[in-house]
Amino acid sequence: MSDIRTADAMAIRRDDPDDVVARLEEDIIFGRLAPGARLTEDALMSRYGTSRHFVRQALVDAERRGIVRREKNVGATVRFYSAEEVRQIYEVREMLTRQAALMIPLPAPQALIDELTALQRDYCAKADIRDLRGIHEANDAFHVALFAACGNPYLVRSLQDYMSLTLPMRAKNLADRDGLAQSRRQHELMIELLKGRDGWALAQLCVDHMQFSKADYLARIAEEDRQRSSSLD
Repeated sequence: MSDIRTADAMAIRRDDPDDVVARLEEDIIFGRLAPGARLTEDALMSRYGTSRHFVRQALVDAERRGIVRREKNVGATVRFYSAEEVRQIYEVREMLTRQAALMIPLPAPQALIDELTALQRDYCAKADIRDLRGIHEANDAFHVALFAACGNPYLVRSLQDYMSLTLPMRAKNLADRDGLAQSRRQHELMIELLKGRDGWALAQLCVDHMQFSKADYLARIAEEDRQRSSSLD
């Protein structure tokens, strides 16, 4: 009897809620769970080999991040954004991004250049081995460090919120070779612009940086709408 209790306790200790949240988020943002897909607790428990408690905790956290929608009498589904919602979300993110970039003092301190260079090196290393989760985390770390240099933590927090909102829209391109190559080049150019004095060029590049993912997501929505229309004809 004591052996059973010990085994159960060990299983519980190995059951990490943060790991469940990370795996659910990864399955959603990299398209393994499609937009609109229902997320039942039993299916997720089986998928991740975890408890109902941790699945519920993961769904609450994913809803807070904007990648899951929970509705009464419907349950949880993978969040789907309409084309108009995508445009509106990106409008706000672009305004926040431009303002933060313009507030970064130029030329930037060498400490910031060194930090971003190290983060870019890590980003490229993750890209070279196709570590999707690592690419996502390294990319976000680069941008958070960049915008933190604006000196306004409230603006940075707002940017992080919108980075989270757009994660399902932009994460697919972290696995796209062309999109990833463009992202790497633009990161390098951002670092170079930080060494100069042209804040407007830096701000415009930061805004341009997010257009590839936005356009791709809108194109996917349009294609899905076209396919639905064709199936009804």
